[in-house]
Amino acid sequence: MDIKTYGARGDGAFINTAAIQSAIDALSAKGGGTVVIPKGVFVSGALFMKPSVHLHLQADAVLRCTTDMQHFPRRRTRIEGHFEDRFIPAFINADRCDGLRVTGQGTLDGAGRPIWDKFWALRKAAPDPANFPNLSVDRARLMLIENSRNVTIEGIRFKDSQFWNLHLYRCQGVSIRGASFVVPDDYKQAPSSDAIDIDSSQNVTVEDCFFSVTDDCIAAKGSKGPYAMSDRESPPVENIRIRNCHFARGHQAFTCGSEATIVRNVVMENCRVTGAMNLLMLKLRPDTPQYYGDIEVRDIQLDSDGGRILLVEPWSQFRDLKGAAPPHSVVRNIRLRRISGKFGSFGVIRPNPGQTEIGEIDVRQIALNLDQEAELAVTGKATVLFEDVVINGRSVNGPARKEAPVAPDGYRLSG
Repeated sequence: MDIKTYGARGDGAFINTAAIQSAIDALSAKGGGTVVIPKGVFVSGALFMKPSVHLHLQADAVLRCTTDMQHFPRRRTRIEGHFEDRFIPAFINADRCDGLRVTGQGTLDGAGRPIWDKFWALRKAAPDPANFPNLSVDRARLMLIENSRNVTIEGIRFKDSQFWNLHLYRCQGVSIRGASFVVPDDYKQAPSSDAIDIDSSQNVTVEDCFFSVTDDCIAAKGSKGPYAMSDRESPPVENIRIRNCHFARGHQAFTCGSEATIVRNVVMENCRVTGAMNLLMLKLRPDTPQYYGDIEVRDIQLDSDGGRILLVEPWSQFRDLKGAAPPHSVVRNIRLRRISGKFGSFGVIRPNPGQTEIGEIDVRQIALNLDQEAELAVTGKATVLFEDVVINGRSVNGPARKEAPVAPDGYRLSG
C-alpha cells in the first residue's frame, strides 16, 4: 500500500505521521500487508508497526525523522540497559512483530545534525561535562525492534540517526543484510551513533553491511549494575554471526558494550576494516558482573594506519555499585584467527584489579604490519597464546602468562 493513498506528501516539509500511521493501521485491520514509501522525502514523527505489517522503501525514497520532538509521545522504553518510563520512542517502533520485514533501497534519515549540535552545546555547558547523561537530550533512535522473532532488515540505508540507529531488544532470529549505517564524513563526533545494538537478543546475523559511524558499529548490550545477573528482562546475547561487512569508520567494529552482562558464541568473519577503530573491544564495567566467552574473530583484512586489534579494559563512566561489593567478571575463549594487513597497534589487555578473570586468549595465523605499538600490552593476570604470528616481519609465538600485581608499565610480549 502506497502511503500517498492516505494523503502522505513527499515534499520534505509536510509532517506525515498521521498519514503513514493510518496506512499501517489499515493494513493491520485487513490482516497485514506492506506499507510502501515511494520516491520523495517524507517527514514523520514516531511510527508504530503492527504484527503482519511490513515496510518497504523504494529506490530514492527517504523517510525522514522530524526534529520536532512533540511528534514523539513519551512512553516507557528500553534504553541503555534499563527501562525509562518517560523517554521518547524511536522513529520506527515494532513490538511483538514476528516475521517483520523492512526492505528496499531507500533511506531512513534521522536528520540528526541539529540534535547533535544541541547535545554538544548542553554538554559543554554542564557543570561536569564528562558525566553529562546521554538521556538529557530528547533524540530518537532510527529503529527499535523488540520482542520479535524472524525479523529481516534488508537493503535499507540508515543515515544521520539522532541516537542509536538500529536497536534490537529481546529478539530472536534476526537477519540484517546489505544495509548501511552512515553519518556525514565532515561531522567529527555524532554522539551515540551506534549502528546496531544487539540488546538481550539471540541468533542475529549481520552480513554484507557497510558501517561509517562515530560510535560502536556493532555492540552487544544487556543489563548493568551489581544485580545485573538477576535481571530477567535481560537474557544473554548469544549466537551472533557477523560476516562479509566493511567497517570504514567507528569506535569499535564489535564491542561488548557499555551495558553488557552475558555475551557468548559470537563469530565475526570475512570482514574488511579500513577505519582507525578497535577491531574487538570488551568493556569491563567495575559495577557489573560480566561473562564474555566464545568470541572468535577470523579472516579479517585490515587497511588503516590507526586502530587496535584487541582492547580489553575497564569502562567506568556512570558506574554505580549501589552499595554492593565490587562484582566478579570472566573473559575466556577469545580467539583471533587469520588477520592480515596493516593497522595501528595490537592493543591492550587490562582487567579491573581484583575483579576480572581473563584467560584463554588464543591468537593464531596473524600477519600484520603495525604502525604504532607492535606488541600486545598485558597488565595484570591474563593468559595469551600466540601461534604462527608475525608482526612487522618478526615472529611472536608461544604462551605468555602475567600473574604479578599490576605494573605501571604493563607487560610487553616479545619474540
